[in-house]
Amino acid sequence: MLIPMRYCGREFTEKEMDLIGRLIATGANRQKLSRTFCEEANWRKPDGGLKEMSCKVAFLRMHRDGRIVLPPPAKPANNHLKKPKAMLLPLPKAAPDLSGLKMEIVDGAASALWNAYIEQYHYLGYTPLPGAQLRYLVKSQGEILALLGFSAAAWKCAPRDIYIGWDKEAKKKKNLHLVVNNSRFLILARHPNLASRILSMTARARRIASDWHARYGYKPVLLETFVEKERFAGGCYKASNWTMVGETKGRGKLDVHHEHKVPIKTVWLYPLRRDFTKWLAR
Repeated sequence: MLIPMRYCGREFTEKEMDLIGRLIATGANRQKLSRTFCEEANWRKPDGGLKEMSCKVAFLRMHRDGRIVLPPPAKPANNHLKKPKAMLLPLPKAAPDLSGLKMEIVDGAASALWNAYIEQYHYLGYTPLPGAQLRYLVKSQGEILALLGFSAAAWKCAPRDIYIGWDKEAKKKKNLHLVVNNSRFLILARHPNLASRILSMTARARRIASDWHARYGYKPVLLETFVEKERFAGGCYKASNWTMVGETKGRGKLDVHHEHKVPIKTVWLYPLRRDFTKWLAR
């Protein structure tokens, strides 16, 4: 009997592996394989849409692990290698005016601008954000002062899971979408209170929760972020009432041999509801 395997947060049973084998035998391309599997296995996002992207990633990992043999890709999967288009990116004044500070959701043409700023000025550079996401430009008087990115939560994070009370994988699998990761935060202007003020704006009136609901049809209840310990102290998160709940082990999600090659990060959480543990641990 085939032991159930976990990929992308889903346990693929023997029956589902048989289904994947039958779909591959039809000669369908990779896109049709993932779409058809999601339809037949009812693998859906919280808003009801098919989890095709997660399915594509899961199938690719199965292929690399030798569990299945996928058909050749229709075109090279090199989106993650593409760099943002180079453009002139001015930095703001040394003493910005914060009187009209506002957050704008990044859509359309602004997407290339956000990507280019992150690539040029963020220490991690640009990589596509995982899963459901929202990106923001923070402006005052029409001038870009900062950029924010929110995306899908990390699957593995022991300090967070313990803090929430996730004692069973089933609970985490069911409710992980209600946690959102502040995966990028870039400050362009010099101002002693700018970072904490922006973080307070994201929580005020539950801005992230309402914007997420407008785009994806549900409201997250908890924010998380990871701060590289040797590089930053996380002072702006502390000043904005985030809670530091522990540290990562420095392994990274693909480190199965315990080589500890990834920088250790502190884990910070911010509840968007007082009863967030009730929602996440149910």
